[in-house]
Amino acid sequence: MIPHIDLQALGAGDPGAVDAMRVAAMDVGFATIHNTALPARRVRDVIAAYQAFFKQPEAAKAAVDMARTGSNRGWGRSGAEQVDPAANPDYKQVFDCGVTLPAGDPRLADPFYAPNVWPETPDGFRQTIEGYYTDACAVGLEVLRGVAHAIGRRRDAFDAAFDAPMALLRGNYYPQRPALAGEKDFGIAPHTDYGCLTLLATDGTPGLEVRTRGGGWTPVTAQPGTFVINFGEMLEFWSNGKVIATPHRVVGGSDERLSVPLFFNPSRETNVAPPGSDRVITAGDHLSKRYNETYLHLARA
Repeated sequence: MIPHIDLQALGAGDPGAVDAMRVAAMDVGFATIHNTALPARRVRDVIAAYQAFFKQPEAAKAAVDMARTGSNRGWGRSGAEQVDPAANPDYKQVFDCGVTLPAGDPRLADPFYAPNVWPETPDGFRQTIEGYYTDACAVGLEVLRGVAHAIGRRRDAFDAAFDAPMALLRGNYYPQRPALAGEKDFGIAPHTDYGCLTLLATDGTPGLEVRTRGGGWTPVTAQPGTFVINFGEMLEFWSNGKVIATPHRVVGGSDERLSVPLFFNPSRETNVAPPGSDRVITAGDHLSKRYNETYLHLARA
């Protein structure tokens, strides 16, 4: 069973909420959270903004095609990603943005901190997405503090690693499952997330499925205002295996679906190797390796 957690109670140290997060982090790999600083209205607004962008003609979206940027900034067309090499490329579309650094910052040359690329239309798109990005990062940090507490660390154990986060906000558009789709076709194929923590908002349409310990799949849905939380590969080894990354997928169905994940990742040079080990694994090196395996335009570079 996937725990459902009140974030305000978790932040206050409520024993029930802390126990639920411990189960989520150490046994399940997923949770849903509510009572955050992002109300349902804000989530509906950001979903509507992404929906308006994705419904535009392809020519309008192609002007910000991330295949031309060399970074996760802009639009990714259907088939641009392949998270499982045994499956076909994912048939979803995406739009990515990240942290905004001031002009002249030398980190802008780094693909993880590259300038954002914004479309000219729809009106208000940039303002809506940028505002949500800032507030979602604050919620992500609060969730991570709750995770730290639940696994026996100081609440602020991870804070210093997020001074310049490689946090990536994505709009996912899953169209109706193609009529000719087969067993190797997915909105997104089975995978574990690459990074630290994912804060996922959805439009409430079913589609997300989580791998159970018995090997089956269980559906997870969340209406706007409730968020799905899951943990990535990076946090699994950064926590020395206390936190687990669980496979999940979107098969797709008769209804289109829109989701908004925030991939909340630490600063590029953060050493995310298991505590107490002599190893050095920088967050940026780990993500670079995994991105190069996933994004077809990078694999061809």
